[in-house]
Parts: sequence; structure tokens; C-alpha cells
Amino acid sequence: MNALLTVVAVAFISSNNVGVSAFAPVASDFAVRGVSPLSMVASVPTDLRSFSKVSGAVNEENPLRVLISGAGVGGLVLARELSKNKHMKVTVLEKTDEFKRFGGPIQLASNALQVMKDMDRPIYDLIMDKFTFTGDKENGIKDGIRDEWYAKFDLAGPAEARDMPYTGVIERPDLQQIFLDAIPDGVVQNGDGIVSYETNADGYGVKAVMESGNTIEGDVLIGADGIWSQVRATMRDEPVRGDKSGASYSGYTVYAGELDYDSVDNGKVGYKVYIGPGQYFVITDIGNGRYQWYAFLARAAGAIKEETPDGTNKYLGNIFEGWAPDIHHILDATQEDEIQQRDLYDRPPSVIKPWTKGPVALLGDAVHAMMPNLGQGGCQAIEDSMVLAQELGSLETRDDLEDRLKTYRSRRLIRSAAVQGLSRFASDIIIRGFDTPAKIVVDGGVKFQNFNYAGIVTKMLQPILPIFFLIQFNFLYEGWRNESAIDLKATLGFLFVGGLILLLATSEIGEVGVVLFGLDELVQNAPGIEELIENAPGLGEVVQNAQVF
Repeated sequence: MNALLTVVAVAFISSNNVGVSAFAPVASDFAVRGVSPLSMVASVPTDLRSFSKVSGAVNEENPLRVLISGAGVGGLVLARELSKNKHMKVTVLEKTDEFKRFGGPIQLASNALQVMKDMDRPIYDLIMDKFTFTGDKENGIKDGIRDEWYAKFDLAGPAEARDMPYTGVIERPDLQQIFLDAIPDGVVQNGDGIVSYETNADGYGVKAVMESGNTIEGDVLIGADGIWSQVRATMRDEPVRGDKSGASYSGYTVYAGELDYDSVDNGKVGYKVYIGPGQYFVITDIGNGRYQWYAFLARAAGAIKEETPDGTNKYLGNIFEGWAPDIHHILDATQEDEIQQRDLYDRPPSVIKPWTKGPVALLGDAVHAMMPNLGQGGCQAIEDSMVLAQELGSLETRDDLEDRLKTYRSRRLIRSAAVQGLSRFASDIIIRGFDTPAKIVVDGGVKFQNFNYAGIVTKMLQPILPIFFLIQFNFLYEGWRNESAIDLKATLGFLFVGGLILLLATSEIGEVGVVLFGLDELVQNAPGIEELIENAPGLGEVVQNAQVF
């Protein structure tokens, strides 16, 4: 409930806070690439209060020295865009010694693809060469037990209405290699990560303090170093990890597998989410005959330490016993070394805590890490990079730097907070609110299946969810330019449709609603009702033709 309320609240706040005129789970280390040693702006340990004297003007002779901590998607998109500007001198500081080809696919939704198409067409074309579309196929939620479609997502319609590319996936190593090849040599520097920073109290400048003890001076520092950001910890004077770090355990652990797989619906279905009580399972086409699956389980933190002596696929097969055959087929086809697991953490929207402080700003997961359900983590980092590149790229004097960073925060705060809320809401509603839908089966007599309040509520949500998804995707695809506040139409849609979902799905309210309808008690306490319907003239046919259950 809190997640959806956040979406609504930030939408209302947005009209006064946006100061402009005009809403998948693996590591991110990638392909091997030779890099230059730290030499561009590095220095040996020195007095952190001693800074170079630089002119206030930003121009080709006196470029803005941009330090980016982290070579993930967001950091590289920003580095590529700023490196095209002769008034910028960019250095990306990555702690890993080298980029290894590691990591699964990443979803790029229509909003992120449109950013790349509009901002950097050559890069967009290279992405398309390696891309697999899913948004032009069937996508949606299936009943995990009965293997029937429960609700489908219309990803194509909102994209086509705006002449935007379809959503799809690309291998993370391929995506990062595209950017690494496009960034000038020497910009990305490996082998030494940032642990803290110091700013110049008497002028321009910020010094990144490295793990080696070296310091690197720049004019602006961008923390794109992930959910466990050292830059954020320094900015907010909080620990990198732990209870006071601001990151919270989501309540879910996820197992993920990636493999060559001969799916019966290859080319027809992009992804399908199998729902059931307390857990769900996702299967998605990632192109070239390869598939990825995710098993989301509601578990206490530390579930990653669970032992699976008979193999992870057998362990999961037991957990999903009785579920759709597709789940067991893909689990049986997966080798142990093709499976990974991790607990899922996210961060509440940073509406109060700072995004920027002096000449330092945060980007991507460092400031708005989110659940993977909408596939928007990387997409929102790309939007961050676009906005930050616009604000820094047009800077003419260092005196305006802090104001430009604040404008970046204002343009991105509301939209990213809404997406964070929607991502957590999607997780909570699927695991906490969904069950096997109630159903009346007329086959050799009338049978009531799963007629408890959770099953009835799940069935009642069935016609509502496609409407909510449509509002959600229109919101995501409409605001990619980050030029204005969230529109009133989207806010009202979230209020009305999201309110209905909360009313039904929240356990206490949902149970009251079902009691008011009398359905749960009627079925459970009237053992002869099936015979009554079966023997009543014409009533059985009415029930069979009814579409409510």
C-alpha cells in the first residue's frame, strides 16, 4: 500500500517542485577491454584541502572536469554523451581491474530506447543490431496452477501511439561493450575505486579519495556506483550497508537461470509471469534461442544461504510443485552452473534525503534503486544520464554548477520516485495479494475452485489489472523527456484504478469486501450448493456461461 501511496503523493507534489518549463537481477560487469592506467587527473596522496586554481569559465581551453564513479549502464551513457562535448573532460573511475564478459540480459523499455534514439542515433543503431524485441509479442500474467492467461500487458499500443521502439532485451556485456568502444581511450580507468571525497570550501573542485590512497581532482563528481554507493555514503554521512544505509530488504529473494531453450511459444510470447500464493515465476525470451527465468520467493533476509544438496532446479521444482508444466520443463533443462540467486534490496524514494550536495550528484541505483518487476532500473539510470548531460553540457560557468545539479534533481525526483513506488507495488501485489483465482467449473457437475477470500479477490482483480497496466505504460512512455511534472491524467488514473486494487488486494479490506459479497462464507458453509446448482433447472447453464468466475 505504501508504494502506491508514494506514487500518488509524489504526483501531487510534482507541480510545485519541477523547476523546468515544459512517470532484471544480475551483476553488471562485462566484456574484457584494455584500459589506461590512472594518469589523467590522478595524484599521489596529498593535502585534501589543496585544490588547483581554475577559471570560472567553462570552454574548450578550460573544460569542466567530470568524474564519474562506476562504469555501469548509467555511468557509461553519461560518459559517452559528455565526451562528445569539447567543453567536457570526462574520467570514469571503475574499481574492477578489467571488464569480464559476465551478466545476463537487461530490459530496455520503450522510454529508454527513445532516449538513446533521440540522444545518440549511432549508439541506438548498434543496440538494435544486438536487440531482441519482446514488446511486440504476447506478454502478461498467467495462472501458475492452471496455466491459463490471467491478464495480458499491452506493451505495443502505448509505444506505437507515440512512434517509439518496442520494449526488448539485450545482453548486458553487449550493451556495455557498445559504449566502451564508443568512448575515447583513456576515459574509462580501471583498478581503483572511490571510497570517499572532499570538496573545496574556498572555490571550485572536488577530490575523489581512492582505495589506493590516491586522490583525483575534478570539478564535479557523479556517483553512479550502485545501490551500495560510496559516494552516497559520504554525501549523506551514513554507512554504505546496514540498517542505517537507507537500503532496505524487499522481503524477496530471487533465483535466476539463463539457458538455450526450445520453448513451444518461441516467437509468440515475450514474457509470462506465473502467479500463485506467496511466490511467482517469470519466463522471458532473450533472443537467439535463449531464455531467462526468475523465481521470486517471499523469504527472510539471508535466504541466499539456503542449501540445495539435490541441486537448485530440484529444490525449486519442489517449491513449485503442482504449478504449470512450463515451469518444470525449463527448470529441468537448466544446469546448476546456469543458476544464480540473490536477495533483493531497494531504496525508498529520496524525496527528503539529498541527491546533490555541492559539486556532487547521484545517479541510477545510487539514489533510486528499485525492484526489477517493471524492468526500469537501467531505464531510469539512462533517463538520469540524459538529463544530467543536458544540464552539464550547456554549462558556461562553474558558478552555475550547483544550480544545474539541483535542476537535474528537480527534473528527475518525481518521476523516478513514482517508478520506484510502482516497482515495489508490483512485487507486493503479486506476492502478497494474489492467489490462484477462484473459478466455477462445470464439468460433470458444478465445482467451486479456490473459493476463499484471496482467490475471489484475485478473480475480481482480473478485469482491473489490464487497465492499470495501460495507465502505467502510458505514464512510463509519455514522460521520458523529463521536461514537466507528472500529468494530472496519470495521477487520477493511479488514484482511481490503484485505489480499487488496494481496496481489494489489501488483506484486511479485501476480506471485508468478500464477506460483504458473502461469497466466501456461502461456498464454504453450504456444502450442498454444488448439488443445488447442478439440479436446478437452467441454473447450471447460466453459471457455465457466466464470465465472472
